[in-house]
Amino acid sequence: METSRRDTLRIIGALGATSTLPVLGQDHNHPAEAPARSGGPYKPVALSAAEFALTAKLADLIIPPTDTPGAAAAGVADYIDTTLSKSPSLLASFREGLALLGPQFLQLTEQQQIDRLTPWSDACDRRDYSTAGAKFFRSAKSLTIDGYYGSYEGLVTELGYHGNTALASFPGCTEDHTHAK
Repeated sequence: METSRRDTLRIIGALGATSTLPVLGQDHNHPAEAPARSGGPYKPVALSAAEFALTAKLADLIIPPTDTPGAAAAGVADYIDTTLSKSPSLLASFREGLALLGPQFLQLTEQQQIDRLTPWSDACDRRDYSTAGAKFFRSAKSLTIDGYYGSYEGLVTELGYHGNTALASFPGCTEDHTHAK
């Protein structure tokens, strides 16, 4: 059975592996808490309005809505902006990547946008970060996954996380693991 990209993201999100990925060759820190969403729409603090719109679209292309909410509904662009505001060097690198997409990116059809990103995504799948586009896509994808699976929509709605709960049994496990002798 072939694993879909969305299934792969679920696995990565469940393992929490993305927070250990280096982004553009640099370590990055995650904000202690998600940006507040009360009091109206989020106002970007690091990105311009145009950069924020481009970031929101990019995140939603990376994790689109399916039977569960996508990156836009999870406020991933808010998370990315907050994260970028804490690292001037990451912000500068991210802005360079957004510039590679160009302002016309938002005027393209969704299929044209996907076609534009596919070579960068394919390079990342091969772990080939030799181009600026692949480096940027790796960074954007890592930030998107971190933001999505740190959100209610990703963690609870998609992964079904129920918090710190104990299970009396593990459905599907038929082996005796009591080790009693």
